[in-house]
Amino acid sequence: MQGNIIVGQSGGPTAAINSSLAGVYRTARDRGAGKIFGMLHGIQGLLQERYIDLSEFIITELDAELLKRTPAAFLGSCRYKLPGIHENRGVYEKIFNILDKLNIETFIYIGGNDSMDTIKKLSDYAIVTGHPARFIGCPKTIDNDLALTDHTPGFGSAAKYIGTSVKEIIRDSFCLEYEKGLVSVVEIMGRNAGWLTGAAALAKGEDCAGPDLIYLPELPFDIEKFGLKVQELLSKKPSVVVAVSEGVRLPDGRYICELGQSLDFVDAFGHKQLSGTANYLASYIAGEFGCKTRTIELSSLQRSASHCASRVDILEAYQVGGAAVKAADEGDSGKMVILNRLSDDPYQSGTEVKDVHKIANDEKLVPREWVNEDGNYVTDAFVNYVRPLIQGDVSPIMVDGIPRHLFRPV
Repeated sequence: MQGNIIVGQSGGPTAAINSSLAGVYRTARDRGAGKIFGMLHGIQGLLQERYIDLSEFIITELDAELLKRTPAAFLGSCRYKLPGIHENRGVYEKIFNILDKLNIETFIYIGGNDSMDTIKKLSDYAIVTGHPARFIGCPKTIDNDLALTDHTPGFGSAAKYIGTSVKEIIRDSFCLEYEKGLVSVVEIMGRNAGWLTGAAALAKGEDCAGPDLIYLPELPFDIEKFGLKVQELLSKKPSVVVAVSEGVRLPDGRYICELGQSLDFVDAFGHKQLSGTANYLASYIAGEFGCKTRTIELSSLQRSASHCASRVDILEAYQVGGAAVKAADEGDSGKMVILNRLSDDPYQSGTEVKDVHKIANDEKLVPREWVNEDGNYVTDAFVNYVRPLIQGDVSPIMVDGIPRHLFRPV
């Protein structure tokens, strides 16, 4: 590896995305790369010629370790949809002129579905024009919905945080008694895929019964059946805890959050911002049964809680970053690194690369057989799939009682 590398981060950040960045940096250094540039705010920032030399920020081994423990995207992220080559060839010419200016041999993009669409389009343009640069995707998404890979870096830490938080919510919900009971509705991220919401079941154990109900977006949501089930549970216990995906829909396809007050923001990829599902369901239950209700939106904490990160997740994120550099150095392009599960007990995984055309714009959903017959809980098979991914802790480097992060002045 003789030329320069440029790496970017895209889409929603995670507690592990910077560990992949550290893996890219260290492996590129070890393989003799020239300069290692970081795009500021992904491909959108690159189009504005905004980038940094990472060696000016990752100076010591401690810096690299801090980066692995720093949540969110150190380089900044974006949600920028590249046009098709036939739609705006000028955008591609500008990007490739910048790559030539920086003597870029390898382009690595850390992200999810939409980010892999970017890798696909750029690698296609390189083929069409005969450009020698190599383009590799590095998987990242708490949603765990990338095709072909067993799971995605970022998911394990988010799942660990969700399981931990739901368990603590359950403990809290039994502190006070109310005449007609208490229903707590926990809203969890997940537009079309319910991997994160299903992770609420991790709260269940010898010392905790777990949430009472779990609803994923893969199945249509029946409000009346939901109400009847909650009523049944309230007749047996003083507190009910429900985990629900932000993306649950009615049988007619409408999001539950659209029934109440919802935001109309739509991103560059046509994704409508989803918020208010828990509020609507809590209001419905309160109106029907007169009980006290509480709503909890885990929101961005699901993707930024590095204090509750999974050691397995952080290590695998670092691993795929290094594997992306290795793949490019060995001549691959238009590929994404994937994780293969080799065994569950003991848990082991490995990496390989797959054609990004088979991954971009596809979604891996929770299998129907991993949801119970009533559609209101996940099965043991789901929990057994997730549990190895949340194992181990990553000790933060504490300063004055608070975790220290690697900081880049904006």
